[in-house]
Amino acid sequence: MPTPFRRRSYFPYLIELIVVTILRLLYRVRVRGVENFPATGGVLLLANHISYVDTCVLQLACPRPMHFVGHRGLRANWFFDWCFRLSGAISISAQHPTEGIREAVRVLKRGGVVCICPEGHISRTGQLMEIKKGFEVIARLAGAPVIAAALDGLWGSVFSFADNKYLWKSPRLMPTPVFIQFGQPVPPEQATAAWARRELLDLGCLAFHERPVLRRHLGRECVRTLAKQPRHMLIVDRTAERRTVNCGQLLAVASALSRRIRATIHEKRVGIVLPPGAGAFIANLAVICAGKVPVNLNFTAGRSTVEKSLAIGEIRTVISADAMRAKVPNFPWPARTLDLRAEIAAMGGKRSILPWLVAVWLLPNQWMPTLLGLPKVGDNAEAGLLFTSGSSGEPKGVVLTHRNILANCDQISSLSILPKTCMLVGCLPVFHSFGFTVTLWYPMLRGCRIVTVPSPLDTRRIVEAIRDEQATVLIGAPTFVRPILKKAQPGELKSLDLVVTGAEKLPEDLHRRFLEVYHIEILQGYGLTETTPATNINQPHPPVTTFTGEPQIGHKLGSVGRLMPGMTARIVHPETGAELPFTEVGIILFKGANVFNYYLDDPEKTRAAFRDGWFDTGDLGRFDNDGFLYIEGRLSRFSKIGGEMVPHGTIEQKIEEVMGWDQGDGLTFAVMGVPDPTKGEALVLLSTREVSSDELRTRLLGAGLPSLWVPKLIQRVDKIPILGTGKTDLKACRDLALLAMK
Repeated sequence: MPTPFRRRSYFPYLIELIVVTILRLLYRVRVRGVENFPATGGVLLLANHISYVDTCVLQLACPRPMHFVGHRGLRANWFFDWCFRLSGAISISAQHPTEGIREAVRVLKRGGVVCICPEGHISRTGQLMEIKKGFEVIARLAGAPVIAAALDGLWGSVFSFADNKYLWKSPRLMPTPVFIQFGQPVPPEQATAAWARRELLDLGCLAFHERPVLRRHLGRECVRTLAKQPRHMLIVDRTAERRTVNCGQLLAVASALSRRIRATIHEKRVGIVLPPGAGAFIANLAVICAGKVPVNLNFTAGRSTVEKSLAIGEIRTVISADAMRAKVPNFPWPARTLDLRAEIAAMGGKRSILPWLVAVWLLPNQWMPTLLGLPKVGDNAEAGLLFTSGSSGEPKGVVLTHRNILANCDQISSLSILPKTCMLVGCLPVFHSFGFTVTLWYPMLRGCRIVTVPSPLDTRRIVEAIRDEQATVLIGAPTFVRPILKKAQPGELKSLDLVVTGAEKLPEDLHRRFLEVYHIEILQGYGLTETTPATNINQPHPPVTTFTGEPQIGHKLGSVGRLMPGMTARIVHPETGAELPFTEVGIILFKGANVFNYYLDDPEKTRAAFRDGWFDTGDLGRFDNDGFLYIEGRLSRFSKIGGEMVPHGTIEQKIEEVMGWDQGDGLTFAVMGVPDPTKGEALVLLSTREVSSDELRTRLLGAGLPSLWVPKLIQRVDKIPILGTGKTDLKACRDLALLAMK
């Protein structure tokens, strides 16, 4: 650890000693890259700003004394004015910045270190805000090198705005682990706002990877959380008749079942075919506590797809329920398919569960993982296996590690969308990546309550669950949310605080109608199975108080939100792969602790999924200056016709507009691209409605659509294929489109 505060005449030794002692008691600071910091001469240091103790903790890590640039308005308070004078901080005003800039330049030219937070104010969202350009002027006038530093770990402390409040939070009993990552210095002419955003995101990603929780074992963390609050009601299961399950009951049943699984199932991976509910929680927790890997299988996929999934995962045993076997008879059930209820009865029923229940209530929560033989470290070992939806190809086995799942849950927990006090509706299938991470593992890790409904298509039951259980958060694809408009009265959804959608683009009409009818603004997110899944999400605007000052933006209509904490991104050209500015449209690449490492037993597809260590999403998008991501379409949803990239999604929006086709009851049309010998590709419109080519062409051209973008053929279909996740089944749609060319 470098030497912290240097003694100065204006910083009495006693004050310095007190401050350093308090900081070391509250925070366990680690640092990397400090050797990059110039030993002499003026240096402008840029850092993210997530708490009111950032500057103090940063000074602990910095090898040289720093002059911090702070808002002049703070000096109106006698205490902050005293802190400014005592520490030699530089005050600056947004209305009259010249004096502060001159003082910063003077300090730099004298060989000092000036630290500035380029966001201009403390983040109240936990995410990187807009980067202001003021530091560029200071760096150029002083001719000083610029270096960035990312702080991680301070969000959630009493000095941050986590949980939408300062100070009035329960203090942490143990020292908070904080990691600071320094970058490489650059000359002032290279230090632009765009460079600063990219650098702070990259360094923040490296710092996030150092969180101690990411090395832990997923099962161990769940067991500890459940054992801490055995009385807490965790699950309201509305599969058949309503029943509640508290943390102690869930842990006791899963613990007993894990012993039986460990003794009777010898293969590494165990298949699970269950709807959202208490059974899915018990089975997944029991499997991971038995030292196995849970594999939740898509029972809505075709038989051949499931058979390939079973073969890829080498799955010979499946845990399900007799009711599920009767419901999906075409599923290729393995010879060894176990009924969950029968397995619980076979291990002794309540007699085998009772000792575990007593242990949960009487023993310290740290003892329970030890009794189950759970290791302390999980890290990059496999914790779950999911299969991609196959919307554009064959299923691929996405290996999710303990680090991946713990990271994504930590990222989500740092935002305001799923607080511990929420009541979450769990209707997404567990084989869906969002259902697997957010509505299965997240409640067990964070203790938020969940009401489960077996199917996202059972709209009326979802509405009743929201009404009866006073649910506060609903998560689902737009395909599953839209029917609520026809089946729910406004009073039935009055308890909802948030509706979050993903998996597909949020239609503007759905957002508008939900706001008009229920006064609830749907927030859009983005993610992929390979990113565990969440990468971006909109969240509510943080509240404005007399203490917080100016408003901050948490969401923007049309965007999928800012990057999750600890993630970084690149935008590259679709054809050349050259890096583009964040604000230009290109293919989105990601890095982060939540990004998977490989596809199971498929090195070729794994290599294709990464570019120089960056995960290639295959989606086209851009960021704005506030850091919000806008998805422009999927690369596979573009056709190259006569050398021009033609977006299917844009054409679909225009068709809906000019034809007046309401998609309220589900998708009624889709545009697909198929090979064409003359122009490379041709567009085919799949439609459940009758429409002539001439009428469609006339209306689209009249609306200003280029002739090249008008579908060449129309294929009448009974329905548009939809996957169990709510996404359009692109592979099945393409097969239907190819029929039109024959």
